[in-house]
This record gives sequence, structure tokens and C-alpha cells, in this order.
Amino acid sequence: MAMPLRQSVRLGGYLMKQKLLRKEKFPLLVELEPLFACNLKCAGCGKIAQPHTLLKQRMPVEQAVGAIEESGAPMVSIAGGEPLMHPKIDEIVRQLLDRRKIVFLCTNALLLHKHIHKFKPHHNFAWMVHIDGLEERHDASVRKEGGFAAAVEAIKLAKEKGFRVMTNTTFFDGDTAEDVVDVLNYLNDLGVDNMQISPAYAYEKAPDQEHWLGVQQTRELFSKAFGGGNRKRWRLNHSPVFLDFLEGKRDLECTPWGIPSYSLLGWQRPCYLLDDGYAKTYKELIEDTDWDAFGRGKDPRCDNCMAHCGYEPTAVIATLGSLKESVRAAVGH
Repeated sequence: MAMPLRQSVRLGGYLMKQKLLRKEKFPLLVELEPLFACNLKCAGCGKIAQPHTLLKQRMPVEQAVGAIEESGAPMVSIAGGEPLMHPKIDEIVRQLLDRRKIVFLCTNALLLHKHIHKFKPHHNFAWMVHIDGLEERHDASVRKEGGFAAAVEAIKLAKEKGFRVMTNTTFFDGDTAEDVVDVLNYLNDLGVDNMQISPAYAYEKAPDQEHWLGVQQTRELFSKAFGGGNRKRWRLNHSPVFLDFLEGKRDLECTPWGIPSYSLLGWQRPCYLLDDGYAKTYKELIEDTDWDAFGRGKDPRCDNCMAHCGYEPTAVIATLGSLKESVRAAVGH
């Protein structure tokens, strides 16, 4: 199953507008990081390695909303750090929803039960809960015993209260096709609305630098996991084109400007996973970045990357620009 119809329709209209305006580079989604602080020390993330003075900072509501308005992106993924540690996170979400943005709030869910009363279900809002495998695998990844159980209880609570709930799962080189199948089957049965998946990329600041997937490993992993009609059964928040890419059925070029990242430090160059400095404005990011220098075969840091933040924008543009692929996405193939 592909991405939700509402999301596809919104993106289709947005892409048509960019085409009419003859814009070559535009954001589909912004990764907004209103803080770097977190209540976990996950092996695959290096955000809390920032200086202590920066970890204490919280982005003002006006700055967060202003950055999204400046970019014009129709969708926002609020990450961090742990967004629920931001004292005004509910106000940031509310103001973005008032501006008709589609908002995903990424969380490890450990604090969700304490803050869920600040939010209301909305057709353009979803919790994006971090789930890195079943219990043993997840707890090892987030380095906290009981993390998986807490996240599952939070998902159940959010569903009971009428919220749309999504999950985000990263797979590493120690994961097997059976691991992928088991966790996605579990999330399907749990009632998660949509699942997002991604192969682990060698994020340079992450504490764990030994368990990233190479391109061939990624293709073998997902081609096996998707066999037997599995990918049609799972409620995956991805276009069929991107899933084909993960399986190795087709290749795509990275679209690094498709999902830009904005944090306390500014607009990160060139993408969420590479850190080559920061731009003060979105206009500066787009106009002063050498976008042709990035991607597989151009920058060695990109050689093993198949992450959704670079390749899903390519897949979405290819899908919504083709009648055949649009129909295929609509029927879940």
C-alpha cells in the first residue's frame, strides 16, 4: 500500500503549481529540528553530541513556523532531539496546521502520555513513532530497556484517542529479511496507519559507525523481505517507485534539495544526512549550494546512501509526473 490519498493529492497539486511557476528546485517536506536535546542516546544518531550550550536551546515558535513559510513546503516532519521536550511544541504544530501544512511529529514516544492532552486529532497531523525492530532489537538500538514496550503503549494510547499514528524504522546490516517481515507484520497487526522504512546510512556523527548497509546489501534485504506479496499487504508510507528502488528493480538519482533540514543552526547543507555547513535563509541554501556535486558517483559519502530523504522525493516526482505510476500508486502496486 502506498502513501495516503490525501497526501498524494496534496503533493500532486503542489507539484503542478511548481511546474506552472517553472521552479526547478522546491521542497516536498522540511525536516524541522526545533531542538537537539533528547531523552535517549540512540546508536544511530549523533544529535546529542552538540555542545551543551546548544542542547539547552529551544527554537522560538515564530522562527520555526517562519522557516517553513519561507520554504513553501507542503509537509513538515518535526524531529530533533525529542520534540516533546520542547515546551511550545504543541503551539508549533497548531500554527503549522493552521497554515494547512501536513505535519508529522517524530518521537520516541517515551513522553507521549504526558503531553498527548496538548494535541487534538487532525486530518493533517500524525505521530511518527520511532520503532527500530521488535523488543530486543529496538531496546538495543535506543539503548534503553523498556523502550519498545513504552512506544507500543504510546501507539495504542494515541490510536484510542483518535490520532493517526505512523512509524519510522531504520534497518541495519545485522537485520535479516525475516526481521523486516516480523516488525512490519507486528506494526500492521498493531493498527499503525502507515509505516516508513529506510536502510541505515553512515551518518557521520552517529556513535555506531559499524552497522551501515551498502547498496547491494540493501537491495538483497528488501527484495527478500518484499517477496510473497508482502509489500502490497503492509501499509507502507512510500511510493511504489521508491520501493522498487529499495529492491534494486530500478535506480534513481538523489534529489538532495527535496527534503531540506532546518535546525537551530540554520538550513543544513546539502541535506539531512550530510553536514557541510549552514545557510541563514532557504533562498541562500537553494541558490548557493552546488547541488550537482552530491549523489552516488559524485561524492564518495553518498555512495552507499539509499535513504528516503534523498530518494523518495525523486520517486514522488516520478510517480506524480506519470499517469501509469500514479495509477500504480493508487492501487498499491
